[in-house]
Amino acid sequence: MKRNRKVKILATLGPASSDEAMIRKLHEAGADLFRINMSHASHDTMRDLIVRIRAVETACGRPIGILADLQGPKLRVGKFAATTVDLVQGQSFTLDDNPEPGDNTRVFLPHPEILESVKPGHRLLIDDGKLFLRAEKCDGTSIVCTVVSGTKISDRKGVSLPDTLLTSGALTPKDWADLDAVLATNEVDWVALSFIQRPEDLADVRKVTRGRVGLMSKIEKPQAIERIDEIIELSDALMVARGDLGVEMPLESVPGLQKQLIRACRRAGKPVVVATQMLESMITSPVPTRAEVSDVATAVFEGADAIMLSAESASGQYPIEAVSTMASIAHTIERDIHYPGIIYAQRPQPEATGADAISLAARQIAETLKLTAIVCYTSSGNTGLRASRERPEVPIIALSPVIQTARRLSVVWGLHCVVAVDASDLDDMVNRACRIVVDEGFGRPGDRVIISAGVPLGTPGATNMLRIAYIGSDGLSGI
Repeated sequence: MKRNRKVKILATLGPASSDEAMIRKLHEAGADLFRINMSHASHDTMRDLIVRIRAVETACGRPIGILADLQGPKLRVGKFAATTVDLVQGQSFTLDDNPEPGDNTRVFLPHPEILESVKPGHRLLIDDGKLFLRAEKCDGTSIVCTVVSGTKISDRKGVSLPDTLLTSGALTPKDWADLDAVLATNEVDWVALSFIQRPEDLADVRKVTRGRVGLMSKIEKPQAIERIDEIIELSDALMVARGDLGVEMPLESVPGLQKQLIRACRRAGKPVVVATQMLESMITSPVPTRAEVSDVATAVFEGADAIMLSAESASGQYPIEAVSTMASIAHTIERDIHYPGIIYAQRPQPEATGADAISLAARQIAETLKLTAIVCYTSSGNTGLRASRERPEVPIIALSPVIQTARRLSVVWGLHCVVAVDASDLDDMVNRACRIVVDEGFGRPGDRVIISAGVPLGTPGATNMLRIAYIGSDGLSGI
């Protein structure tokens, strides 16, 4: 299944898209990998979805990635005696450790880590920012606040803390249990970590996962922005989670942060996903708004690796239309006359490694000689990542003998992944590459391709060779 675009589409599964037939339709419409939201999926549901995705993968003959998105800490106030209470701007309102129902002067906050961490002057945003409180007095068991804006609060509303670094880790007991269930399946390729604040949050998880899944850090806290370079270094990928990021930071700052994060990931050669409300109106409408089309286009122009659908594909009325619309937008933007120039202007300098030098040379040769494709043999996935970092104009075909590597690379910009056994010698390597280029629909006899690999063959991390090959009439190398 050959895609006509380089940016990838990540579709969330849910009530509207949980059966095998619908998953296949979404994949055929353009979804390259699927997200299972552990905020809503039980362990049994997750296992059932994995079985269905893998059945679609087998039927379609293409590696499909699976992302399990951990819920993270959901901070909420307790309940009120009257369910909803009215507040007045300027009044005092307290959050405390008293489990009794609240009133218009106080409410229970069942999170001792917040009571211990908030300092005077810190902001507390309730119900996605509809109520804005400022801390005045903090003693470890209560936070006395002033109501800055907003007039209502009700049961179990969420709490956001843009100024507070919590002492607790990014994973709750539920998240650790979900992570254990994910690892036990041995079929999930990525785990998304919610509300990452610091690099230490990743270090704890990496000790447990030990490379069995890729770690994708969701950036939705101001504290993460302050240490973003360290977080990128310890992450395998990033997600720009604009929903909570737009609550904890001024909305007008989110577009600039999105560009900053995409460019930082491109420099580091780490995949980056842009998420949240990309085609929000398509939850109930068969067509998007013009603003949503522009939003998707901006992420594509910036060179994001993947763009994500949430409720649009999980619970919306038009999941297939949402995926096909996103694919159509991406296809059109990548053929815009301005697209190559924008991508080229943001291309990072190569790092001083053999893999980067080889990838740079492969792109330059391919573009100079107008070659049909770049073919890279990649066992660990690193060579594929470095090839994608160059954002070449020609297609990249990543050949890997490891199905898990091919699945994980399904989120990476421009990579068409094929599972293929290792070549036995150099001639076999070249012939196999040429045959796959033809079989996958990227070339035909008479075309030329460039191949990157490592010698000795099959040695991970040893990319050190380039070879230009001519596709003969039999689909094999003519050189």
